[in-house]
Amino acid sequence: MNTVAAHAPPAASPAAIRSISPFPTTAALALERATHAELELAFLRGATPDAAALVGWQFRGINHPSWARLAGIKKFVKGFFKKDGAVMGYNCAVEQNVLDGRWHTKPSDAEPRRFGFYEVVPVDATARDNAYLHAVLLDYGRGGNAALDPMAQIRDYVVQVTPDNPDLYLGKAYLALGPLRVHSNFFILERFRRAP
Repeated sequence: MNTVAAHAPPAASPAAIRSISPFPTTAALALERATHAELELAFLRGATPDAAALVGWQFRGINHPSWARLAGIKKFVKGFFKKDGAVMGYNCAVEQNVLDGRWHTKPSDAEPRRFGFYEVVPVDATARDNAYLHAVLLDYGRGGNAALDPMAQIRDYVVQVTPDNPDLYLGKAYLALGPLRVHSNFFILERFRRAP
């Protein structure tokens, strides 16, 4: 997908990462406008993320499909932290304003409500859902969510869009229904701010 690669910013220095814009980059917005086929190609060409580089950060998220806007989940935030040696994460609801606007978590940016927890793990080559060995897996089944919480069935595969940009990621979400894995949507993640 040449248009996405052309808009990808260069790798950010540690100082630049601390002053990231509150607005999505042109590279993130280009992914949001891409077709499903273009996203599939970008995902297959993606690089393996460094899970340790996610820890302590929140990422602004954009769910790709048009139905996400109607469902009130077009915009979201994912955060990452370390617990007992494992990389873990959570989701936060966000005000659903324009995509090129700011991301404001609910009920507030200072104290966002966290839900939908997951563990970040390598994709197991011996498991039945080993389709994307170059991705990391956000496994909501290992996040400590309640057994009856529908979010416990989510399995997100995430890749770094280009090797030289550690701030932009592409995710492919699945639902685990027994032995089946049902693809639901693509989503974009972009480094946003230090986690509060």
